[in-house]
Amino acid sequence: MQVLIAFFQLIRLRNLAIVAATQYLMRFAVIKPILSLSGFTLQFPEFDFAMLVFATVCLTAAGYAINDYFDTKTDLLNRPDTVVVGRKIARRHAMTIHLVLNLLGILAGFYAAYRVGIYQLGFIFVIVTGLLWYYSTSYKRQFLIGNLLVALLTAMVPIMVALFEIPMLNESYREILIKNFTNLNSIFLWVAGFGYFAFITTLAREIVKDIEDFEGDQAYGRNTLPIVLGINVTKHIVALVLLITGISVIYAWVNFVNDNFSLVYFVVALILPISFSIYKIYNAKTVAHYRFVAGFLKFIMLFGILYSVLVWYIINYSLL
Repeated sequence: MQVLIAFFQLIRLRNLAIVAATQYLMRFAVIKPILSLSGFTLQFPEFDFAMLVFATVCLTAAGYAINDYFDTKTDLLNRPDTVVVGRKIARRHAMTIHLVLNLLGILAGFYAAYRVGIYQLGFIFVIVTGLLWYYSTSYKRQFLIGNLLVALLTAMVPIMVALFEIPMLNESYREILIKNFTNLNSIFLWVAGFGYFAFITTLAREIVKDIEDFEGDQAYGRNTLPIVLGINVTKHIVALVLLITGISVIYAWVNFVNDNFSLVYFVVALILPISFSIYKIYNAKTVAHYRFVAGFLKFIMLFGILYSVLVWYIINYSLL
């Protein structure tokens, strides 16, 4: 039982649940109701979609495993109570878990790509595997590169749903789309909006985590943002990223949704928490303070994804 708990800690089971939930929400709370407005239905089969989710979850879990494998020394300084590799799970077992999860993820990804009819999509999973390896071994130690990479990969979680659904929709409804001089760009834009929010909030959170890990990162010669520019300058950068996030939310309401339900949700669940995060980051002084902000930003990201539930409600009940 202890080994199973340690395994779940290594692969961040709660985070994986969020990844899977995000992709299912994009499919059923965003794409499906938007399609229904035109009388269209989802074309990517349920089992095949489940394989896409499985592939995404496997690669994410593999990324966590290899990151912990290479981060053991710094984690012993920054967060000793959370270290799993070398304590609860042997290093060689952690590497084996990483390799097996990557293999499963790539195979499932190529299967999903084959079912779509565009096998080249499968290479996305190969590229992601390589990026996560180099992130753990090199990129995360470099100035800003690691932060941007994690943010980009997080943004890909919702976007992958559209990338695999839209080709099959184009194939099934080609004649109707041509006849009506229309396309499925609106679906991609909606999903990309969620991807953008995931990107920018993850970027802010990763930078905050770098401030939190300042001591251990400095001890092992890493060139993270707070080490290169200093903690105070990094705080300003985090605040700027969060400010851009808030402005983006306002822009989305004014130009795209513009309904009262979304307005209330954006203000209560996003704008006010983002403003609070800016206040907290400027007043943070201890590791515990930065850890709180990082955790709080994770909830903001989650509320951003959960806006999809409101999208489903608004479309299904014609409240736009």
